[in-house]
Amino acid sequence: MPELPEVETVVRSLAPHILGRTIQSVVLSSYRVTRGDRQATARSLAGARIERVTRHGKQILIELDRGLLYIHLGMTGNLLWNATPGKYARAAFELDDGVLVYNDIRQFGRVEYYPEMPISLARTGPDALQLDFPTFFARLKKRKGPIKPLLLNQTLLSGIGNIYADESLFGARIHPRTPVRRISRGRAERLYTSILEVLQQAILHRGSSISNHVDARGEPGSFQHSHAVYGRAGKPCPRCGTPISRIVLGQRGTHYCPRCQRA
Repeated sequence: MPELPEVETVVRSLAPHILGRTIQSVVLSSYRVTRGDRQATARSLAGARIERVTRHGKQILIELDRGLLYIHLGMTGNLLWNATPGKYARAAFELDDGVLVYNDIRQFGRVEYYPEMPISLARTGPDALQLDFPTFFARLKKRKGPIKPLLLNQTLLSGIGNIYADESLFGARIHPRTPVRRISRGRAERLYTSILEVLQQAILHRGSSISNHVDARGEPGSFQHSHAVYGRAGKPCPRCGTPISRIVLGQRGTHYCPRCQRA
């Protein structure tokens, strides 16, 4: 699933092409991606002007002069500028100077129109790049359970998925099964710093293209070549040389170094 760095990469590559443009017409072809009356949604979007393109966590928010176009890429979604709609195109937005195509093989993503900012967005946690450490620590200490599944909980903080949870915990030298109650303020600060560093480095490399992540121009990212633990089970830890371990935690594959991240 595209995580914060991949979504940020899409937003940065897309915004210059569509800001200030007007949506001429819309084709929404998937009832799984766009729920409700798709024709009514298309009519609501036609004629709207794009005023801002931003992101909160993994969610793309295209602010219009009348409402909001909400896009979640799900597991396999991507947005391509001036592409020809193909087999997996689930939405196409004809603008006054080009076309924006949303592709999604597995159709776990969402393309929705809201006349106003939806309440559901307020229920997600702060963006992982926006909250300060005191807020992070306070929110963390209200939770129970092992740290890895909590980092994936989008109501705690928004934007971290499996890849960057594993990478951030490695950077902080914290075992993914560590109970939150055992994480001191000092260790939490180390984790907070690691999260910021990992996400910022991933953005610098335009995300991780493990399956089908590409930016709005169809270009892949390269941070997958810099992963320390994720997807590297059995390979040597870049810090100490110990083989990376893989376990299943919270129904998610989890990678860590058994020496650097002792339980």
